Amino acid sequence: MSRTNFDQLLQAGAHFGHLSRKWNPAMAPYIFMERNGIHIIDLNKTVVKVDEAANALKQIAKAGKKILFVSTKKQAKDVIAEKATSVGMPYVNERWAGGTLTNFPTIRRTIKKMATIDKMMTDGTYANLNKRELLQITRQRAKLEKNLGSIVDLTRLPSALFVVDVLKENIAVREANKLGIPVFAMVDTNSDPRNIDFVIPSNDDAKDAIDVILTACCQAIAEGLAERKVEKADEKAAQEQEETETLEAKPKRTRRARKSESAPAPAAPAETEPAPDETTIVDAETSKASVL
Repeated sequence: MSRTNFDQLLQAGAHFGHLSRKWNPAMAPYIFMERNGIHIIDLNKTVVKVDEAANALKQIAKAGKKILFVSTKKQAKDVIAEKATSVGMPYVNERWAGGTLTNFPTIRRTIKKMATIDKMMTDGTYANLNKRELLQITRQRAKLEKNLGSIVDLTRLPSALFVVDVLKENIAVREANKLGIPVFAMVDTNSDPRNIDFVIPSNDDAKDAIDVILTACCQAIAEGLAERKVEKADEKAAQEQEETETLEAKPKRTRRARKSESAPAPAAPAETEPAPDETTIVDAETSKASVL
């Protein structure tokens, strides 16, 4: 069963593309027709592409990997933050800092500054600062929180990127392509889909269309996380059962070993002198008679 349907996407306005004079010819396979100078996206293909992207995202989440959601445009900011937070994934919705992926160690050092400032708040260092220094540090903390707050817990590079409007977020797409990170994206008729691994042809300016597609993808991610949780629980139960069986079998072997150790060893047979034969006895009596 498809995660979206034609009517749902049509009602959300996902079929409206850009002006035909601003189109990108690489999007021709996903365009249904032109009407009043505007390209109309083929929603039947959109439904298929949403399912493909959702299934791939589900497998990534099931493997315990992170997916970074990116969109700094006004229509998608709130939706991106809400949907990514609901599945525990990082997101960027204010400004894409150049080098977020390609220069990730530097970004991590910047994030550590936030941790240092937070530590100053708790260990009493703030009390020794004057008003001006306190104001500067507070402003710096707010700025870092605004730009990098959502990726504070991202300790390593994400395994995938989900982008809304690849034309606006072209720097993020280029960085992901350079590092070989797969890109999932909502692509409008004015954008180039050739650098996108999972293309979802759709209107990327309509808030409702963004919400519908992100909801379908995040539901798939939630399913992947749930399946991972179940698998880990099953593995843990199997491991505990194996340990229990091992502990139950071990005392039995110990009792048998103790029983064999405590049993007295069989006594060695006593050495007996061989009985003299008749020839020896006769020789002895003859010798005694000759002496007498």
